[in-house]
Amino acid sequence: MAGQANLGIGELGRATGTKVTTIRFYEQQGLLREPRRSAAGRRQYGNADRQRLAFIRRSRSLGFPIDAVRELLALSDDTSRSCKAVDTLARAHLAEIDQKIADLMAMRTELDRVIGSCRRGTIADCKIIETLGP
Repeated sequence: MAGQANLGIGELGRATGTKVTTIRFYEQQGLLREPRRSAAGRRQYGNADRQRLAFIRRSRSLGFPIDAVRELLALSDDTSRSCKAVDTLARAHLAEIDQKIADLMAMRTELDRVIGSCRRGTIADCKIIETLGP
């Protein structure tokens, strides 16, 4: 794909595994620049657009929210800058992930406890329903 330019939006989507609606969303969010247009008004993307979209998709697959992706893109565009800001952003995101994992583990433990109290009797005696109630 190196050297290839003038991809249409569908071709860009296929090349990156991204839906056309998602590409348009990223354009609206300012993550992707407004594409060049052919004389017929067809969107035209180059390799830099494909690479940027791949960066966005990878960032999103790691759970970075749109605002963080925007910040990462801005940081990546300034190649002479220290990567300390990137490290700080990534560490903060990792801390959020760790907190979510801890919260999920606590939920799992509690749900496991509740399920373990089930005697498989009638709903009137159901410990799960009782635990969920007021």
